[in-house]
Amino acid sequence: MTEALLAGGGFGLGLLLLIRTLFPAAPLLQESVARHDAARAPRAATPRDISGRLIGLRAGVGTSLASALQVRGIRYTSVRPDLAVLGRSMEGFLATKALCAVAGLLAVPLLSVLALASGSSVPLTVPLIGSLLLGAVGFVVPDVVLRQKAAERRRDFQHAVGSFVDLVALNMAGGRGVPEALLGAVSVGRGWAFARISQALAGARLAGTTPWQALGDLGEELAVDDLRELAASLTLVADNGAKVRESLASRAASLRRRELTDAEGKAGEDSQSMLIAQLVLCIGFMVFLIYPAAVRVLQS
Repeated sequence: MTEALLAGGGFGLGLLLLIRTLFPAAPLLQESVARHDAARAPRAATPRDISGRLIGLRAGVGTSLASALQVRGIRYTSVRPDLAVLGRSMEGFLATKALCAVAGLLAVPLLSVLALASGSSVPLTVPLIGSLLLGAVGFVVPDVVLRQKAAERRRDFQHAVGSFVDLVALNMAGGRGVPEALLGAVSVGRGWAFARISQALAGARLAGTTPWQALGDLGEELAVDDLRELAASLTLVADNGAKVRESLASRAASLRRRELTDAEGKAGEDSQSMLIAQLVLCIGFMVFLIYPAAVRVLQS
């Protein structure tokens, strides 16, 4: 009797669920409004949303730091040419310095807490001194990395300037004037350096200034001496009517010689580094061979 009642109840419950599924009831107004509000509510944070928020937080920190420095009259002019060469903003650089410093300050105390949790005893001076040292290192490391990357990119730009001077001289040899020769040369070149020069010349055309003044301003912004010297040479053409074709050709030849000298010096440095590495490898191999025999002699 009990089994029959349970079977009948189960059958009736299944039939009821089937009917409710096939013929659902009309939703209540409160449920519809709640479903609509839930659809308009912010979604759960995805990894892309989290990364976007982190980028926004970094930008906010950099903007706050830049504003604070500007209010106090601190312009941080020493890194602006390097940032301009790399195409980075001052706000992002300041945020990187601040985050690296904070990470350095918190790294040693966090490791000390983990050591204490594992039962090890750590003196109070160790996390204090360590956090200060790592914080200072984290504050300085972005400057060092920035200078290294900017130096490499500036060398690439100087190489592009040498090619640009060659192209300008060739265009002027074809009978073009200085502005037309500059535009023709920059239209032939490719790469980020020629793109920056093209942007500077286009900005000069829109602003109504001379192309050589735009090149000089770009050289000042990026701290590229070759570009400033080129602008000075072109200024002499406009002011004094100097012969620019010969001077540009000689300047291009001197730039090529200097690039060749730099390449030879870099190759010599690489050769010396390889010799030192080979010497260290040989010393290690000799120690590996001699150490067992020396230990046996000393133990006998």
